[in-house]
Amino acid sequence: MKKLQLSLVSSRYERISPLLDGTVPVEGAELVWTHSNPSETFWRQLKFGEFDVAEMSMSSLLIAKARGHDMVAIPVFPSRRFMHGALYVHKDSGIHRPEELAGKRIGVGEYQQTAALWTRGTLEHDFGVSQYGVDWHMERSEALSHGGATGFTPPEGIRFHRIPEDKSLISMLVGGELDTAMLLSTFHAEPNVIDRSTGDRREGDEDLVRPLFPDLMAEGKRYVEAHGFVPINHCFVIRGDVHEKHPWLAFNLFAAFAKAKEHWLRQLPRAVPSDLFFGAAYLEQTRSIVGRDPFPYGIKDNAAMLQTLIDYSFEQQLTPRKLALEEVFAPSTLDL
Repeated sequence: MKKLQLSLVSSRYERISPLLDGTVPVEGAELVWTHSNPSETFWRQLKFGEFDVAEMSMSSLLIAKARGHDMVAIPVFPSRRFMHGALYVHKDSGIHRPEELAGKRIGVGEYQQTAALWTRGTLEHDFGVSQYGVDWHMERSEALSHGGATGFTPPEGIRFHRIPEDKSLISMLVGGELDTAMLLSTFHAEPNVIDRSTGDRREGDEDLVRPLFPDLMAEGKRYVEAHGFVPINHCFVIRGDVHEKHPWLAFNLFAAFAKAKEHWLRQLPRAVPSDLFFGAAYLEQTRSIVGRDPFPYGIKDNAAMLQTLIDYSFEQQLTPRKLALEEVFAPSTLDL
């Protein structure tokens, strides 16, 4: 029987590379892989549905599903990090604790993105900084944003502003027009057409800012002890028409992703990924906090985290109700 040929778009994660390079096959399917920056990937898939299978923002997925977009997720989560750890302040700001952000100006790449959702939830629930008591400044334009593709409007009661097109998160933070900004990959990521900060880096900017959480490992340990998980950022989705025609694909893809990750885990510590959330040099410390597998897949091992994400999305008025997991993930993956 001829294999189903699928287009798949994602980032270059070491933990899925055995699947992408053919070391681990997908039963019944052949993947044609396209590398794309996540910001571009999500916009392309949400707006145009270009790919059969795509990496996807978890926050944008919940919003899209609530608004009737036809896609189904599999519980493969290739990206995790402590999102609030990406908050930076000017080195001369005088801000040293997250509680001091109350009433301040906070810059984010996109208001609805998963990193911003987790950061708002953490600031509110862990540090008492109300999402309604600060000014939010968003870098991405309406045309080139996930929200532009899903019909985003600022939630009622939020003080929302768009960063002018001739400025960026980093330029406004360095210039004193923001008190803090989420610089997820500003200094090290390849430039992309969605995020202006990745192309607006000037020599010396990195020396003018500092992370709000200078000891990310200590903050990460505190977070895991308080919540029991490391927040996810992305998952993978199958376009609705593909899933309807090939309902067996979701389980087979999940199984292949899981085998690819196990293949990667067996390579540790010889080949530590550069995007491990505490950095490549800290594998043993990372495992002492989160266990052998820093990137667990499946619903069962992520139930508390997924429910928190759904709760935050509703609480922040991004979704009109709390979606059930059965609405989001493929039926064959719900017991995994």
